[in-house]
Amino acid sequence: MRIALPMGRTLFFACIFLLAILVLIPMRLGLDWLGMDERGIAAREAAGSVWNGRLVEAQFGDAAVGDVDAGLGFFPLLVGRARVAMARSGTDAGDFGDFRGAMSVSGGEFGFDDMQASLPVALLFAPLPMTALELEDVTVHFDNGLCSEAEGPVRARIAGDLGGVALPDTVMGNAQCDEGELLLPLMSQSGMEQLEIRIGASGAYLAEFRVAAVDDNARERLTLAGFAPGPNGYALTIQGEF
Repeated sequence: MRIALPMGRTLFFACIFLLAILVLIPMRLGLDWLGMDERGIAAREAAGSVWNGRLVEAQFGDAAVGDVDAGLGFFPLLVGRARVAMARSGTDAGDFGDFRGAMSVSGGEFGFDDMQASLPVALLFAPLPMTALELEDVTVHFDNGLCSEAEGPVRARIAGDLGGVALPDTVMGNAQCDEGELLLPLMSQSGMEQLEIRIGASGAYLAEFRVAAVDDNARERLTLAGFAPGPNGYALTIQGEF
C-alpha cells in the first residue's frame, strides 16, 4: 500500500533534509570546496561543521598559526562571497598570541580582512634573524592575481644580530599595493635599517633588508654576513614562498 503525502508536507520534509545536509557539512569538506588549501590555509585537523568548526595546528603556508575557531558566514554567501571568520583569544592563545580576522573568496578575488596575528617566520626569512611578523587590523585583497587593496600596520620582530652587526628590535610600516604585489615597507625608528617585503598572489615573496653602514668595520661585517653594497646601503635579499 502506498501512502501519498500532501505536497506541502513533502516539500517541508525535503527542506528539512536539505537544511540538515547544509548544517552538517564538515569543516574539512567546506574548506576544500572553497579552495582554501590553494590559498595557503592548511591544518592538521578540521573539526566540527563548516559553520562552527575548529582548525587544529593551522598554518598559513609554512607559518604556524596554532588552533583557531573558524566558521563560514551565511549572509556573504547571498552576494556570492565565501567568508570564513577565524579567531583565538584568552586561554587558547598559548605561545601564538591573539588571532582574529577573516579570509574571503569571490570568483577571481580573494583576501584577508581585519587580520590581527603574530606569525612566526624565523625559518621563512633565515638567515635574517626575524622572529615574527605582526599584523594589526591588516586587510589585503588580490583580484585576478593582482593586489587591489592593502592597508594596516605591520611590524617585524628581530632578535639578536647578524654577523656581529647589531640590529633593531623592530621595523614597522603600513601594508600597501605596489605594481600588483603586496608591499610591506618597514623601517626602524632611526631609519638606518629598512626591510621591504613583496608578496605575490601565489605566496611567493622577495625580502630585501637594507642597512646604512657608518664605518669600515660595519661594512666589513655586513659583507661577511652576505650583504652586498648598493645605492641605499648594504642589502641582503631573501626569496621564498609562504
